[in-house]
Amino acid sequence: MIAVEGLNKLYGAVHAVHDLSFDVKPGEILGLVGPNGAGKTTTLRIISGILPATSGRVAIGGFDLESRAVDAKALLAYVPDMAKPFENLTVMEHLRFTAALYRVPDPDARAQRLIEEFELTGKKDTPGGELSHGMKQKLAVCCAYLHDPKAIFLDEPLTGLDPRAIRTMIDSIRARAAAGAAVILSSHLLEMVERVCSRVLIVHKGRRVAHGTVDEVRKDATLEQVFLEATQE
Repeated sequence: MIAVEGLNKLYGAVHAVHDLSFDVKPGEILGLVGPNGAGKTTTLRIISGILPATSGRVAIGGFDLESRAVDAKALLAYVPDMAKPFENLTVMEHLRFTAALYRVPDPDARAQRLIEEFELTGKKDTPGGELSHGMKQKLAVCCAYLHDPKAIFLDEPLTGLDPRAIRTMIDSIRARAAAGAAVILSSHLLEMVERVCSRVLIVHKGRRVAHGTVDEVRKDATLEQVFLEATQE
């Protein structure tokens, strides 16, 4: 579902992403981990079509992200680490607007199910500018899930969430993968990645330093131990 081949991103002399290749099949959850500045967010923004790659190829559902951008983007959803909803649109208006963009059938029914799943019922008529950070994050995920994407990219989705919301978010990620979506989850919470993800990709200075199933990557150690060794200076 997600295929990345020889991805590179340069900012002048800085090589932010260096010859990165990986794929994510339907039903898989890939944990994308690395130190701050490792190139995780840049990678997610490139494969979402937000940033152009310097070189390399990205395909979503078999559609090349460069030559078949509309078809590829119709299949994906990207949730950034800092959700920024429209200040004056309510929660329900955000969902209706997103549904119109993706031509979602029966949008109000889908929106209501997501609002209930993420416990936003009491905030349905609240403008985006009045939501807490955690509520903004939940709204962003609801908008992302609305068109039933086949490729889901989540950049630190648990930031600002309370324990109940974290459990809801993790359950939602597992449910979407079980339904056939390919998911990339970027997080610094290594114990959660170890628990939730089927595969792990560790990046350091834009390069892949470890990749495989959780068991293949950690072997007889913890994921934290492997991470610290793979990313040491």
